[in-house]
Amino acid sequence: MRQITFSAATQEAMREEMQRDKNVFLMGEDIARQGGIFGQFKDLAEEFGNDRVRDTPISETAIIGGGVGAALAGMRPVVDMHFADFIGVPMDEIFNQMAKARYMFGGQAKVPLVLRAPDGMTRGGAAQHSQCVEAWFMHIPGIKVVIPSNPADAKGLLKAAIRSDDPVLYFEHKRLFSMKGDVPEGEFLTPIGKARVAKEGMDITVVSYSFYMNHVLTAADELAKDGISLECIDLRTISPLDMDTVYQSLKKTKRLMIVHEAVKQGGVGAEVAARAAEEMIDYLDAPIVRLAAPFVPIPYAPTLERLVKIEPEDICRAVKDMLGK
Repeated sequence: MRQITFSAATQEAMREEMQRDKNVFLMGEDIARQGGIFGQFKDLAEEFGNDRVRDTPISETAIIGGGVGAALAGMRPVVDMHFADFIGVPMDEIFNQMAKARYMFGGQAKVPLVLRAPDGMTRGGAAQHSQCVEAWFMHIPGIKVVIPSNPADAKGLLKAAIRSDDPVLYFEHKRLFSMKGDVPEGEFLTPIGKARVAKEGMDITVVSYSFYMNHVLTAADELAKDGISLECIDLRTISPLDMDTVYQSLKKTKRLMIVHEAVKQGGVGAEVAARAAEEMIDYLDAPIVRLAAPFVPIPYAPTLERLVKIEPEDICRAVKDMLGK
């Protein structure tokens, strides 16, 4: 199978969907002129023109508000947030308009809008350009939230999001854009709301998503050398959350660990752990473990930044502690 980057996979998804449906268009800061800060929109303006690849003013409120209006009018906008860290600026447009319009109009209106939001730590990004804020949006009914961990799902989830009649937040980790991976050729979609068993195992179920899913798989390979078998689950979507896949795994492994880059307090891991405790307590042989960042802003200094990161060796250590090895 061919290998392409995460960035190229999302670009391919955009091209295919824009060719398939004339109502799909792009808007955001510097996406026509620059091709996107990570090259994810490169050459699309030349192919589709500035009417369908629109550069906007530096106003997140105007960008999201315009996208919501276009979606209500029958278009399928894909809106680029540039950095997820800026997503707090248009929060009213997101949680009071985008999320609620279909419900408040009794299903007579649809909001088929995709909001792309690059998130996560990059080296030296510091407190205002390194955040993972996905858990905020798990708390808002009316929005789907997807977070791919690899190029294939980057393409498949983006195509599925564009075809959704409900608004979708599409978080894409900044460190994933340059990652290469297998991507099938031709038409394929990754289903929204369905987790993937990325690696089968017997000893512990480890749940993750986005960039850290790759850390989990690296740790699984290392632990296998010591005879420890991890079952690794990539959530791919955090709202709606596919707990059935997690429950099926727990019936086998009887131990659960959740790993994510966002802060531990109030994170995705807290929701997964709570549901597992409510539904699967009779199957669990050990307390649930969450590995995540401490409750602090992301530091700029490399030495301090390392203290808030979870690396594969940290996962290996936590797994061995959980198993008493």
